[in-house]
Order: sequence, then C-alpha cells, then structure tokens
Amino acid sequence: MRRREIIRLLGSAVAWPVAARAQQAQSFPAKPVTVIVPFAAGGPTDIIMRTLATATEKHLRQSIVVENRAGGGGTLGPAQMAKAKPDGYTLAQLPITVFRYPFMTATSFDPAKDFTYVIALSGYTFGMVVRADSVWKSLGELVADAKARPGRINYGTPGAGTTPHITMEQIARRTGISWTHVPFRGNAESNTALLGRHIDVVADSTGWGPFVNAGEFRLLVTWGAARTHNWPNVPTLKESGIDIVSNSPYGIAGPAGMEPRSPKSCTTHFAMECWSPPMRRRLTSSTRSRSISTAPRTGITRSASWPSRKN
Repeated sequence: MRRREIIRLLGSAVAWPVAARAQQAQSFPAKPVTVIVPFAAGGPTDIIMRTLATATEKHLRQSIVVENRAGGGGTLGPAQMAKAKPDGYTLAQLPITVFRYPFMTATSFDPAKDFTYVIALSGYTFGMVVRADSVWKSLGELVADAKARPGRINYGTPGAGTTPHITMEQIARRTGISWTHVPFRGNAESNTALLGRHIDVVADSTGWGPFVNAGEFRLLVTWGAARTHNWPNVPTLKESGIDIVSNSPYGIAGPAGMEPRSPKSCTTHFAMECWSPPMRRRLTSSTRSRSISTAPRTGITRSASWPSRKN
C-alpha cells in the first residue's frame, strides 16, 4: 500500500508541471504583454503601434504596454527583445533593418534563428521634405543644386543603413550627385533639425506629415509605386524620372522558442484588429502598403525586399 501510494505521488509530481504548462498556455495571456517599438516616441511607427496595441487589447482581453527603445536604425529594440523569456509576453516591432544589418555589420542576433515571427503588418510611406521657404520647389531642382554643389546639401534620416538612407544614396548614384548624410534616432529629431535649419532635407516616413499639412514643410516627392492617399498632388520618384520604388515592410515578432499557443494567440488577435475597417483605414492612410499576413512559426516569410541570409 505504501509503495503504491509513493508511486502515485511521484506520478502526480511528474504530471503536475505538464498540466500546469498546458493550463498556462490555454489561459494566455494571463498578464500584460509588452510590445517594444524600436523608434522614438511620437514618430509614425510609434503612433501606428500604439494605436494597434490599444485597439488589440479588447481582443486579447489584456493590457499591451508599449515601450520605446530607439537606436541602431531600429535594431536595438529587437536585439533586446530576442534575449527575453520566450513566453509570449515580450514582443517587438521588426523593421527591415533587422534583416539588412547582419549583411552590413556584426549583430548580436541572427534574424533566421533568434525570433519567432508573429505577423507581417504593413509598410511605410516614405518621402523627402524641405522647409516651406526653401528654394527647391521640386526634386529636379534639388538634384540640380546638388550637382552644382557636391556634398554641400545634407539630409537627415532615422539612422545609417535604414531604408531612407539607402534610398537617398541610390538616388544620388542614379543622378550622379553627392550629398551628406546626417543620421538621427528618429523622425522627431530630424524634423526639429530641419525646422532649426541644421539640415536641408528630411528623408523619412510620414512623421513629417503634420508639418506638411501645416504649411511648414514642402513635400517634394514620395517613394511608393503610386501617389499617396494623403498627398495625391505630390509625384513619386518614378514620375520624377528616377526609377526607384522604395518599400520597407515590417511586422511583429517575439524571441525564438515561443510556445505555439503564444504566437498563435497574438497572431489571431493582432490580425483581427488589423482587418477591422477602422484599422485598415488607418493603415491605408498612414502607409503605402495594406498587406497583412501571418508568418510561419519556424522561419521567415521571404519577399524581394527581405534578403535570405546565407550561412
């Protein structure tokens, strides 16, 4: 009898952690979820992610805490997130620089191994703005001036190696000009520098939008395949004679090794909100892309803009 009782107790002790883990997975989330935004507060990424987080809370039935961890062209936040416990309670917005930087420099993360991909969300509307009193009324005039004064015109972006930086250098190469890059930690800093006449141009996503709408900045060009919803009178790069379409998709991911229930739950609830009419209208008005898709748990959804990593 005593032997049977001991065996029964040992069996219960072994089974309890399994049952507890199963119950924990089924009740996810049991506490607030943290979403790291790898850019400064107040910028376009921050605004979109906070809007999405707030709206998703009603589906998740739990709070979503947004933390800004800017730096490294949007890679600092994901790098820190990759070290978190893979329990589904720490996620991050992943910009395309997460996939680009490992080809440019040593990184503490491998995008093919160190993340659990939750959902691909959308892309950015990029453009170039100058002050409203600038002598440049069009991209053509800006390029002509840059040709006449090599290296004298400087432009701000959210960081070295970001899509705005690379696209500006592509424009320079295509047109045979040179200009000077000034990296910032986010759109708020570069907008302030432009207002203060410390730089001549800002190349970034739509954090400059309020200044354009208020008449303080002039939007010279946008970088999408078609004109934007908000500024339909502004030409694209292709319409301006430069055959470039700049796309920068982004999404949400967690640390590698997340339990299957966690990314499935997060994906479901983020997708539910993203496909809601209000959020789709918000994404459409704020970004160029309207694509929303889920990524497989064990791998990266590849596209022409997200390079494969060769080991």
